[in-house]
Amino acid sequence: MRTAFDDAIEQAAGPGQPAVPAARKPNVATKLLRNPSVVIGGGVLILMVAIGVLSPWLWTVDPIELNPIARNRPPGAEHWFGTDHLGRDLYSRMTYGIRVSLFIGVVVAAFSIAIGVTIGLLSGYIRWLDPFVMRIVDGIMAIPNILLAITLVAVSGASVGTVILAITIPEIPRVVRLVRGVVLSVREEPYVEAAISLGTRTSLLMVRHILPNTVAPMLVLGTYICASAMIVEALLSFLGAGIPPEVPSWGNTMAEGRTFFRIAPWVIFFPGILLTVTVLAVNILGDGLRDTLDPKMGKAG
Repeated sequence: MRTAFDDAIEQAAGPGQPAVPAARKPNVATKLLRNPSVVIGGGVLILMVAIGVLSPWLWTVDPIELNPIARNRPPGAEHWFGTDHLGRDLYSRMTYGIRVSLFIGVVVAAFSIAIGVTIGLLSGYIRWLDPFVMRIVDGIMAIPNILLAITLVAVSGASVGTVILAITIPEIPRVVRLVRGVVLSVREEPYVEAAISLGTRTSLLMVRHILPNTVAPMLVLGTYICASAMIVEALLSFLGAGIPPEVPSWGNTMAEGRTFFRIAPWVIFFPGILLTVTVLAVNILGDGLRDTLDPKMGKAG
């Protein structure tokens, strides 16, 4: 049965021409699924998350159980990744360590973006506040990230919460500067000026008209912050200023195994490989998000 829509399509195509269906523009989700970087990076991260969640059922043992008789054993049928200097099963520690690294990376990224977006919106839109905020941001960025993190951990003590706080604070200025730049360019747009002329409240203006413009760059930046947080956490633990030693994490395992590297190199090799693969997957995902959500930036890179 023909409809009025079919007749309109045929008329638009011209007499004697086949009807041309209306082309649908692919949505964002479809574009993301077509990007190989998003598929590969996201697939590896989903696999890592699944391993971390299902770690108790993946033929693991207690990651902190000591077995001095089996200390520094190489990988084999009984211990797939070998054991460390205290006889702890390295495969179990690596599997449970995924939880710690991913949890810290995601939480640091979420807190940094939440705080940085708020400060960046206020700094970019409220002109008299901008100089004060930016001078504070410049002061924080002048301090090396790792040095600031070590100082905070040394003052507050080693714990997961302290490590998250120590990594989050140096990441906030990066978010603030990016959001501020977006706000400075968007607030001069005609639709923003029209909303101001209509008497729109400042809070509603920032949430409805300015904040949506920061979503795409924040998704991309969030992936890089997540990757950076995992590296800094491992570095802090390696230096002995991170998570308590009893917590199974990749950084702690490498820190404890460096003394026995000559006789048990697998203690550093396996956590190093897992950390590299995870961070690489996050960075690949970030590149894919950048190319999809901001094609101009992707072509420029």
